[in-house]
Amino acid sequence: MDRGWYPTYYLHLDNDKKVFLLAGRKRKKSKTSNYLISIDATDLSRGGENFIGKLRSNLMGTKFTVFDNGANPERANSDWSNVRQELAAVVYETNVLGFKGPRKMTVLIPGMDEECERVPIRPRNDSDGLLQRWQSKNMENVIELHNKSPVWNEETQSYVLNFHGRVTHPSIKNFQIVHSDDLDYIIMQFGRVADDAFTMDYKYPMCAVQAFAIALSSFDGKLACE
Repeated sequence: MDRGWYPTYYLHLDNDKKVFLLAGRKRKKSKTSNYLISIDATDLSRGGENFIGKLRSNLMGTKFTVFDNGANPERANSDWSNVRQELAAVVYETNVLGFKGPRKMTVLIPGMDEECERVPIRPRNDSDGLLQRWQSKNMENVIELHNKSPVWNEETQSYVLNFHGRVTHPSIKNFQIVHSDDLDYIIMQFGRVADDAFTMDYKYPMCAVQAFAIALSSFDGKLACE
């Protein structure tokens, strides 16, 4: 039962040796859904040196924020260099009882500078994060992405996406992330290949921690989205 409520997820590089990359686990005793992300498969503690980031949701489980392992703004040093960065945010459109069809999600990530490096976004308070910038339409250094809309298939009587063989099982969690300017450039895709296994592909401008955390958000129970 405990594992059912607080499962651990593992990310492996899909090559001959299946190299371990990241682990994520849902935290207990949190008011909202909260996942720790670690570079060690066995050490998933908040205070350990392997802690690399976390995913936090709102109360409804419809909005998620991804942080690195920096400090809370309340513990900032004089130049704020130790304060945590926001790496991504995910918004699931409310879809009570599934009347609106498939899931719709918006993904927000920091923009890139001229050196193709991620622009650090270190909110000093709760009104300065990726979600707040998006809601106020302040999109400087913020990239807005969406999941690609699946197409209805008469033969299977279901919504489908073309994963080119990378995804083999139907699931509400299957998705592809694109920018509205280029629907053919798939920045990230994720989908089921077995009961407890999924494939995840990502590319520039996303990194492994961002992609893994976005995938974790899709596992979380969403009372208002199914």
